[in-house]
Amino acid sequence: MAESMQGLKRSHRCTELSAANIGESVTVMGWVQKRRNLGSLIFVDLRDRSGILQIVFDENEAGTEGFEKAGTLRSEYVVAICGTVAKRGGAVNPNLKTGEIEIQAKSLRVLSESETPPFPIEENITTKEELRLKYRCLDLRRPDIQANIIMRSKVATLTRAFLAEEGFLEIETPMLTKSTPEGARDYLVPSRIHPGKFYALPQSPQLFKQMLMCAGYDRYMQIARCFRDEDLRADRQPEFTQIDMELSFVDVDDVIDVNERLLAKLFKEILNVEVKLPIQRMTWQEAMDRFGSDKPDLRFDMELKDITDLVKDCGFGVFTGAIEAGGSVRGINAKTLGGMPRKKIDALVDFAKGYGAKGLAYIAVQPDGTYKSSFAKFMSDEEMKAIVSALEGEAGDLLLFAADRNKIVYNVLGALRVELAEQLGLLNKDEFRFVWITEFPQFEWSDEEERFVAMHHPFTMPMDEDLDKLESDPGAVRAKAYDIVLNGTEIGGGSVRIHQADVQSRMFRALGLTPEVANEKFGFLLDAFKYGVPPHAGLAYGLDRLVMIMAKRDSIRDVIAFPKVKDASCLLTDAPNVVDEKQLGELSIEITKNETE
Repeated sequence: MAESMQGLKRSHRCTELSAANIGESVTVMGWVQKRRNLGSLIFVDLRDRSGILQIVFDENEAGTEGFEKAGTLRSEYVVAICGTVAKRGGAVNPNLKTGEIEIQAKSLRVLSESETPPFPIEENITTKEELRLKYRCLDLRRPDIQANIIMRSKVATLTRAFLAEEGFLEIETPMLTKSTPEGARDYLVPSRIHPGKFYALPQSPQLFKQMLMCAGYDRYMQIARCFRDEDLRADRQPEFTQIDMELSFVDVDDVIDVNERLLAKLFKEILNVEVKLPIQRMTWQEAMDRFGSDKPDLRFDMELKDITDLVKDCGFGVFTGAIEAGGSVRGINAKTLGGMPRKKIDALVDFAKGYGAKGLAYIAVQPDGTYKSSFAKFMSDEEMKAIVSALEGEAGDLLLFAADRNKIVYNVLGALRVELAEQLGLLNKDEFRFVWITEFPQFEWSDEEERFVAMHHPFTMPMDEDLDKLESDPGAVRAKAYDIVLNGTEIGGGSVRIHQADVQSRMFRALGLTPEVANEKFGFLLDAFKYGVPPHAGLAYGLDRLVMIMAKRDSIRDVIAFPKVKDASCLLTDAPNVVDEKQLGELSIEITKNETE
């Protein structure tokens, strides 16, 4: 039977007590982790968000009624206990913060009873994620998940404090805004007052934060909720959180400086990890050539090697055909995997095909220095030796090659490199390797739209020395854009923005946007730019991704309190769901069913 608190007040959280409190009378409250009845003594492990504390009931101290009540406690009962802090009677438990002490219980109140939970409230359980998310309230009680959520809160608090010291103002931007369908799909919100019209939930505060710079606020920050109606991906969330910022009268180095110091503070304060400054910088082209990715993981080597010139005249048609079509041939050296069975090599070929490859060529260097290869019969001995030498191949190594258009070669080998590192156990979660990726291409070609599209967004400033190529060679234009990458994950990105009207007009023309279309999409920003706009730049972090890596987790769902699953549904609340006809009528909306339904 649940009791009321009857004026009781908690004096301490569980792990706020230590040997320094021995002899004090305290009141603690929390959940029963487990109960052990030894006959004359009953031990209860009490849990709150801070950790575990051992409670001891004996009949002499707790009284007959209290002792008997303690004997009825079950896991997840919510209790209040008054007692005295004492030195632990048994052996010290070095695995607990409170391992030197226990509470000698004087009184017990059962504030709430609990049914048997569908899974144990313990760290690192193997329960299926679907069940954990259906009972997320229970899952959030687990100490490892609580530690992640607490870390997330600390990151947000420290970020706010640091940026405030740096002169940033926290300003909220609208959640209900205009749809600007550039990039991902918007989530639309129907307007009741304006039938047939819709708001959009923001994909980012981009346009508003640029207008704040026009308004003279100089330095803005916001921990902003953002929404993207994207296709299904295992670790994507339809709603996510950005640490968002914008600065006036700055260039690339100014933005990088303040953010390096922010990252150094977060990692020192939360993980006691020293981030060596300045953080390494690498151009986009160098990252692609060396690692096949614009978010390279620098915790291991296995760099791409370009052997195009070596094999351009060889007898292997796969290589020469790719080169003649304007592509390249590149390879990676998977050290020590030369003895990989053919079945596993075939699995790597299938993996590569998933990234666009038609196949994968290989050389396995045998212990005696001979080669097993999928293409040796087409090559001379000298050519084979030159290829192995170019990849620094040694006995026991597995050399893997892709030949195709550069984009596909990069995608295939970049992904394969990480897959092999995982198989080799090279991805150390205790190591944090940062790198800035700079000088991104301004544009990328869209086969679907048959035009150049902005790699970041239409307001990114081209590099000064590439401005004259906007019309003549847009594919060669580099942007004043920068991403911060940590352990192979992009945790943030930004750019210097265009603030000159003539450059912005040229940018729209390069993207195939007429002045009328540009004005229709972005008129409110362009109007603001007519009245004196400062040079400005910004950056936004994915808070979920950053905390995931800091917490050494594999999924952002482990650092978000109430995440959605792969199909953007919520197992806890059963959202999205149908609404009644009355609500739809008020919004002037009628649902039409498609044929499959």
